[in-house]
Amino acid sequence: MRAIVTVTGKDTVGIIGGVCTRLSHYNINILDISQTVLQGYFTMTMVVDASQANVEFGELVKLMGDYGTERHLSIRVQREDIFDAMHKL
Repeated sequence: MRAIVTVTGKDTVGIIGGVCTRLSHYNINILDISQTVLQGYFTMTMVVDASQANVEFGELVKLMGDYGTERHLSIRVQREDIFDAMHKL
């Protein structure tokens, strides 16, 4: 199952490394990644493969959200089909 991970917050050292390390801990493979920093604010969108995850999807959503809170970031994980449906015009 593919999912979309979005990360936003004030730019600090180690955001990408921390998020990627955390995802690898849950056996999540990163398929594509885009990030930008605009006037000190960091935004990253990732397409990931969660089909081999070692945690249930709902738990992954919670764990990544909690990690984001610890780092003063907003981290959201959504199933790709839900993300696509929400962003259709």
